[in-house]
Amino acid sequence: MQISFKDKVVLVAGGTGGLGHAVSLAFLSEGAKVIVTYRNEKGLASLKSAAGAQASAIDAVETDVTEEAGGTRLIEGILAKHGRLDVLVNTVGGYAGGVNLCETDAKTFDRMLDLNLRSGFVLARAAVPAMLKQGSGAVVNVAAKAAVDHGAGASAYAASKAAAVAMMDSLAADVKGTGVRVNSVLPSIIDTPVNRQAMPDANFAVWPKPEEIARVILFLASDAAQVINGAQIPVYGKS
Repeated sequence: MQISFKDKVVLVAGGTGGLGHAVSLAFLSEGAKVIVTYRNEKGLASLKSAAGAQASAIDAVETDVTEEAGGTRLIEGILAKHGRLDVLVNTVGGYAGGVNLCETDAKTFDRMLDLNLRSGFVLARAAVPAMLKQGSGAVVNVAAKAAVDHGAGASAYAASKAAAVAMMDSLAADVKGTGVRVNSVLPSIIDTPVNRQAMPDANFAVWPKPEEIARVILFLASDAAQVINGAQIPVYGKS
């Protein structure tokens, strides 16, 4: 199966993070023009270094995509420069857990909603109209296994991820038959340095690697997946 994104314009929100880094590199390797959002210079420098000769195909925008104004400006800027947006991948997210619901403060709950739910809303609301106008496009939102497997001590996180899946499923129904597709991926614990540090006694071998999840996202965003809309793809690793 041949997958190519030559001449395609791809936005990877959170494109310098643990998963976003791998997703950005995957699209670059297939010829895409990649726009990444970032929050710190260190992550951006790391991505550009890893991209090597392909670094020139990266546009970077420092913005907070949980804020409507930031998301709107981001998409308007992409359209003004490139004239189109072919793929939106949202890898923005965060985790808070380890306490039961009754001990979860409102600030933590709101933060989970912002990172894991509102980011997808802001980005899709800004990007999908442009995709509908051009008659094509793919949205892939990164949720989590916790969206369907609601373990103890992670009520705010699980609620935000479950809501994100429901929102994207509804959006997929909104755009059915338009040439625009919307899907979600649901990773389990991702094998990143941050997660290894947080769980040093875990069996890292069974966790999905960022590069493995990136390949799933690449497929869902590609023309090879034209018949897939409204799916929630589990990427649970080897556990």
